[in-house]
Amino acid sequence: MTREEELILIAETQNGDSAAFERLVLENQAKVYNLALRMVGNEDDAFDMSQEAFIKTYNAISNFRGDSRFSVWLYRLTTNVCLDFLRAEGRRPHSSLTYAGEDEEEQELEIPDERFSPETLLEKKALRETVAQGLMRLPEDYRAILLLREIDGLSYDEIAEVLSLESGTVKSRIFRARKRLCAILSADGNFSEDFTSKKTEEV
Repeated sequence: MTREEELILIAETQNGDSAAFERLVLENQAKVYNLALRMVGNEDDAFDMSQEAFIKTYNAISNFRGDSRFSVWLYRLTTNVCLDFLRAEGRRPHSSLTYAGEDEEEQELEIPDERFSPETLLEKKALRETVAQGLMRLPEDYRAILLLREIDGLSYDEIAEVLSLESGTVKSRIFRARKRLCAILSADGNFSEDFTSKKTEEV
């Protein structure tokens, strides 16, 4: 879907066309569910969070003015819903390494990493699983900012908009989040101190 088509559907939704909103949901539901799943770590809770995020989107879409990408605005709503859920009564996520792919079938969570050659495919898969498990052990604020940056590929400015932060705060928080993740992975014996020091410098 092009940005122009998306803006037309948003305008139609703002004018009360529920069918237009259904098309927006179908276009974005996999992204929203996958973000929610990575945040809360449980398939059932992720489904509930996705539903709540879309309800909030429908109720607030009259306020969308197109100043940013719709997906960024939707990520903000979804992230806030998940953070509120995790903070309520000190809930902690259950570890999960699966997500719904484009065909709606469960697939293993893979964290993109292009540094390894095809000959080390098994090692790369093991690394992704290890990093995914480490992410689930981070505080929710750190997990959210790393997912938006490393998985969804948002820019610093877009992350700042999603999380209502200053760009400088985003950079420093990403640095601290990477450092915390590296500390977790090092403590488990997965990476050397040289590797973790290098990663925290890549902001």
